[in-house]
Amino acid sequence: MLTLLVILGITILLFVWGKFPPDVVALMSMLSLYLTGILELNETLIGFSNSTVIMIAALFIIGEGLSRTGWTAVAGQRFVKWAKSSVPKLLVIVTLGSSLLSGFVSNTGTVAALLPVTVTAAWNAGTLPSKLLMPVAFGSNTGGLLTLTGTPPNIIASNALVENGFEGFSFFEFSLIGLPLLFISILYFRYVGYRLLPKHRTKNKPMALDEEMHKWIENYSIGDNLYRLRIRSMSPLINTKVGDWNFEEEHNVSLMRLKRRHPHPLQGIHQFVELPDPRTEMRYHDIITVKGEAGDVDKLVLKLSLGVIPWKPEKDLLKKELINQEVGMAEMIITPKSVFVGKTLPLGHYLKQAGVQLLAASRNSRPLTGKIKIVAGDAFIIRGQWENIEALTSMYENLVISGSPEALSKNVDELTPRSYIALGTLVLMVLLLVFKIVPGAIAALACAGIMMLTGCVPISKAYKGISWTSVVMIAAMIPMGLALQKTGVAQMAANSLVEALGSIHPTALLAGIFLLTTTFSQTINNSATAVLMAPIAIMASTTLGVSPKPYMIAVAISASTAFLTPVGTTTNAMVMSSGGYRFMDYIKVGGPLLLLFFIATLVLVPMIWSF
Repeated sequence: MLTLLVILGITILLFVWGKFPPDVVALMSMLSLYLTGILELNETLIGFSNSTVIMIAALFIIGEGLSRTGWTAVAGQRFVKWAKSSVPKLLVIVTLGSSLLSGFVSNTGTVAALLPVTVTAAWNAGTLPSKLLMPVAFGSNTGGLLTLTGTPPNIIASNALVENGFEGFSFFEFSLIGLPLLFISILYFRYVGYRLLPKHRTKNKPMALDEEMHKWIENYSIGDNLYRLRIRSMSPLINTKVGDWNFEEEHNVSLMRLKRRHPHPLQGIHQFVELPDPRTEMRYHDIITVKGEAGDVDKLVLKLSLGVIPWKPEKDLLKKELINQEVGMAEMIITPKSVFVGKTLPLGHYLKQAGVQLLAASRNSRPLTGKIKIVAGDAFIIRGQWENIEALTSMYENLVISGSPEALSKNVDELTPRSYIALGTLVLMVLLLVFKIVPGAIAALACAGIMMLTGCVPISKAYKGISWTSVVMIAAMIPMGLALQKTGVAQMAANSLVEALGSIHPTALLAGIFLLTTTFSQTINNSATAVLMAPIAIMASTTLGVSPKPYMIAVAISASTAFLTPVGTTTNAMVMSSGGYRFMDYIKVGGPLLLLFFIATLVLVPMIWSF
């Protein structure tokens, strides 16, 4: 027992010190439990087979799918719009949003969905993620108290009552205390917590797509020599393929995009061919976007019976014309040893091997037009599939891609059919969790699989979307909770508290149960804490001859108040790396909130559920 307490103490001190990564501290703690003989091998590794840990990893993939299909960018912009650039208002919005959602979805599912949205919204509003992510995590814990299924401790408390012959809690009965606590949380973060939240700079700032686009448009004159043409009824292009015409060689014009005005009935009203290839068939009334000199385009219009569609290539219109979820742009720099040095290529030229187009060029900060004899130092704006742009440097040596195509792709706010597949997958997961059709881990894994199979998250990118620091830390800390129960430390502490306070007053016992439960919940999984404390609370209430309901509510509340450590709940751990939080940040911000919850519980619970 003493050995366990020493290991626990050292683990907490290392977390507070912050010298080592939290996942490394958790792994050292786990190994110490085995090497000292406290746990057997299967008990030591039990966390890595825990369904909650598997579910969390799957939820990160689902969150990545929402991010890659545009929902993160859209939600982030809406949050900022609603907040009207007020960071305190934005803080209230994300806290309230996470609380309400977690009343019906698991806390981890809520945070996984909102984490990328909140990071994007924070940077767009001119603040840091560390100013918003902890309220999202704490808000999700509080929102779990709104419904019976909001968090596992609620169900454990209700089932314990039923198993002992008492009436359980109804579905929305928890909201009688959950709503006041939610109101307290929002007021706290709006007026007090915001000042206590740290300002930690992290490297997860999304690429500002609008800013990059506007910079490229100005520096490279991207809108110049870009024309939209309509294929008229007499055009010889009708029912022919792009490859039949050699637009670049014979007409000095490059096709950039094709918009189908009269497609096949099953293909939708407006079908876009973002990068027409030689096999693309052209039809009557198609609108093609081309790039070339004005004289060459005029000749093309006359020769092929095309109509010119007037348009002003403004920045926002160009963005919609050139970028979406599938196709993007990036800046490419030519180095002296590149194979492109010395080659002559026209703008709009399609690099077939790489699957990208040379959209615009600049030399010595001056835009270039027409055919270009490439020299070292030339800069190009390239356009193609996002994955092709990212893979470009592996195809051609001595090229430099400026910025991160992958980060830019997540900042596209245009929704596509794939976006609605991702949203539908999230809704499916919510329904599976609410109605308990399958276990939570299976629901998350199945929906993560849908995200990958439908292309919402490329399979090669799925693992990159998982915060492995959080997953490993949670898995490695689960054995500590088992050790506390196995050695009897938790039971001994609970019995001593009941003996000391049970005879004073029911409210004193209520306070003791709250404090002991919240102490355990800082390091033990909240479900395990509730399982441990529920029978003790019922035993104490029946001994005193009072109703067990107030004590069971206190168990459920305090089991969800792990505000002091990053390992107390999975939600705290999930936001730790993204917010750049340290151990002491949780104590500084969570301590006052925990005190408010404690006072509110002692005042409100006896008023709602009498002894």
